[in-house]
Amino acid sequence: MFASLVFLSTVVTLDSHLPPLLPWQGNSVSLMQEKGPLTTDFELSDGTLSPNYADTMAFVDRLVAANPTQFKVKTIATSSSGRAIKMLVANEQGLFEPTQLVADTKPTIFVQAGIHSGEIDGKDAMFMLLRDIATGKRRDILSKVNILFIPILNVDGHERSSQFNRINQRGPAEMGFRTNGLNLNLNRDYTKLDTPEVQGVMQVINQFKPDLYIDVHVTDGADYQYDVTYGYNPVFSSESPSVSEALDTLFKPVIDAKLEKAGHIPGPLVFVMDKRDFKKGLAGWVATPRYSNGWGDLRSLPSILVENHSLKPYKQRVLGTYVFIDGAIDALAANDKALNAAVKKELDFKPRQLVVERSYAKQPDTLVFKGIAYSRSESALTGQAEAKYLGEAKNYESLPIFWQKDVKKTVHVPRAFYIPPAYSNIIKKLKLHGIDVTPVDNTPTAVMTQASVVDYTFAKAPFEGRFRVDAKFDYAPVQVDVQGWYKVSTAQPYSELATHLLHPEAPDSFFSWGEFNTIFQRTEYMENYALMPYARQMLKEKPALALEFDQKIREDKQFANDPEARLNWLYERTPFYDQAYLKYPILMTFETPEQG
Repeated sequence: MFASLVFLSTVVTLDSHLPPLLPWQGNSVSLMQEKGPLTTDFELSDGTLSPNYADTMAFVDRLVAANPTQFKVKTIATSSSGRAIKMLVANEQGLFEPTQLVADTKPTIFVQAGIHSGEIDGKDAMFMLLRDIATGKRRDILSKVNILFIPILNVDGHERSSQFNRINQRGPAEMGFRTNGLNLNLNRDYTKLDTPEVQGVMQVINQFKPDLYIDVHVTDGADYQYDVTYGYNPVFSSESPSVSEALDTLFKPVIDAKLEKAGHIPGPLVFVMDKRDFKKGLAGWVATPRYSNGWGDLRSLPSILVENHSLKPYKQRVLGTYVFIDGAIDALAANDKALNAAVKKELDFKPRQLVVERSYAKQPDTLVFKGIAYSRSESALTGQAEAKYLGEAKNYESLPIFWQKDVKKTVHVPRAFYIPPAYSNIIKKLKLHGIDVTPVDNTPTAVMTQASVVDYTFAKAPFEGRFRVDAKFDYAPVQVDVQGWYKVSTAQPYSELATHLLHPEAPDSFFSWGEFNTIFQRTEYMENYALMPYARQMLKEKPALALEFDQKIREDKQFANDPEARLNWLYERTPFYDQAYLKYPILMTFETPEQG
């Protein structure tokens, strides 16, 4: 007991560098159980602790043992360190298999905790809610929905536990690390699918087909009054605007009312443009498909990203998460048909053009915002003015917010993509995404469009274990026999996701993530003694080419004085030159040739 008191005293000292708190005592405190069956470690510590992996999995087993007719645990993946990633399935009638839940008339909610394992609020909140179901306190919940729950997605990062993992977060007393055992951020992996953790999530979504996906996080960034912020891509920048509108009109009012009644302050998912000067406005972020909610938007899977406020105490955040999920369950039960209709509308829509990159608007909108007062003063450490939050409420009636409204890049959506069989890893990942991939058989040689790289830049440092590439392309028709290849038609439900993954100009495409970096290397070269006689004959037989060569020598002095450049120019125009060099190997067909 004495050691525990000393430890908690250390935690208070560790919090002393953080801004002062507004007082809070919400009605949701009544959700905590002091003593009784299945009291959680969070409750036993009065809201300061979260259990380690072993104790977490033991509690999952206790939940199932307490309610085996309605709870079952499944292993969805194994981490790179060999830890099981488990999911609890809850159903009123004891239907636990994917086909059974898909056929069930009740909607299914999928709650994911610990993708960033230091941000573990969702685990302890859901343990309380599931305990209340198991003990009969909340029998109503499973009469409304089915539940899928991953208590810890990033199991390896969870065990890299420390008091010092997040400098801007109040609790739990010890928390896990942001990245997994291979130092990869799971919430940057929703397109490239490098990690077993996110691959497991994809399999869950493909098999169980949840109606609502909730990913629970904790914020970085500024101080403000809101303790539970959440969001999804806004209607004006969403690839599934009907789904975003349904979440706005049918879910948000229910969730907000429940949170407010319980003493919490729900707020928008926003960030700040300048961390040193809050008044410069907010950044209205639009998630790209590498993120859980951006991927969900593209796939027309209703997805909500919860970002509890890191500066609020752990107890307050966890209780707010319980209330949030309870509200989301109510909203889903009442509005599942309307939500499904919005999803169907989006899946039926097949755009011919697709925005793949956005930027912040130059002119802001405004919003009412519940902020925290701050001062600015010159810092001797940084030599510039820095913000200091004062722990006092400050309400902004018209705070600027810059949404990512401006379109930076749009691409034409092909009728189909054609993938050579050598790229079996791409085929596998597409299928994990739920995208339909079909073998090409008995198809005659067809005219298609191929992208050729004309300029490119590799990142100077690796990001998520990869050297990303930014490139510019020319497009040209090619005639190729694609028998034995694989076809991805965009006349399928996930056409927008397929385009983001396979179009080389999309920033989250497999190409941009470096899956095709081998096209940038040459593996065959010429010998001068062989090339020169061949080139003389070639120029003799092609007068136009000879004229072009002479003109380049006259007009480009650097070229004229560089023997290797001259020989390379000639070599590139021979049939011996590597015809796959700088050629994107995935071919496309379009409605009209000009679109390529």
